[in-house]
Amino acid sequence: MTPTPTTLLTDHPAWTVDSDGTTCRLAAVGADAWFLAWDGIALVPTRLGGPDTEGVTAAVETPAADLPRAPRPLTDALAGLGTVHRLASPTLWEAITSGLLRRIIRAPQARALYQRWITAYGAAWDTPAGVMHAVPTPHEVLALAEDQFTAVGAALHRKALPAAAAAYLEHGQEWAELAPDDLVKRLQEVSGIGPWTAACAAADFTGDYSVYPHGDLAVRTWARKAAPTVSLPEDPKGFEAAWGRWAPDRTQLHALTTHTLAWGIHARPPVSGRP
Repeated sequence: MTPTPTTLLTDHPAWTVDSDGTTCRLAAVGADAWFLAWDGIALVPTRLGGPDTEGVTAAVETPAADLPRAPRPLTDALAGLGTVHRLASPTLWEAITSGLLRRIIRAPQARALYQRWITAYGAAWDTPAGVMHAVPTPHEVLALAEDQFTAVGAALHRKALPAAAAAYLEHGQEWAELAPDDLVKRLQEVSGIGPWTAACAAADFTGDYSVYPHGDLAVRTWARKAAPTVSLPEDPKGFEAAWGRWAPDRTQLHALTTHTLAWGIHARPPVSGRP
């Protein structure tokens, strides 16, 4: 019997490629940290320190059977990925940080910026792939001077990241308990967090891509490349409306989006991204 294919979705910029070609990342929650490596079938965890926290290494698995009845050329291309695995951000703060640093710029630039940010200011962990870093904590972000943002190319985020850090310290525990749709709304109450960032962060943390910004350039780009014969709306709002018509329920919308992003990324980031 032919095994069902599996694909890793590596849209989060914490994913890197080790020197031996292994796709891997650090997942840290305070004093607890794991090193995750993709073996082509599943994530293989190595505990680095702290208590054995359940759930840190749990991936969301989305089978191709969840794909909706969208245009056949698109679903045929996406179904070839089989089951898509995605590791949610271990903390909401990591998801917010990633969402802010990824806004406006393209994915390769965002990945490089994220790696510079965590390398400069985040806690270091020794892993099987060398030293990796966690995101700097909200307290650490609030302690940074303006020139420290500029030094790593994050001057654009000089106001938004501290504002998010202060709000997270006040509301983070409450936010983490919210349903995905409610989390998107609450995050937008923070200065500097717009609809796109809020939706990305909520999808990242909860693992529910039915709240992802489906009109995003990445989704539109990969959908067109996966199914070039399908006529798709050019504008983000029109595209998002079509996406919603094809996938009328949350499960289908989640599957259509995760598979499309995974198709474009081809299961691994193209370069390490680490300094």
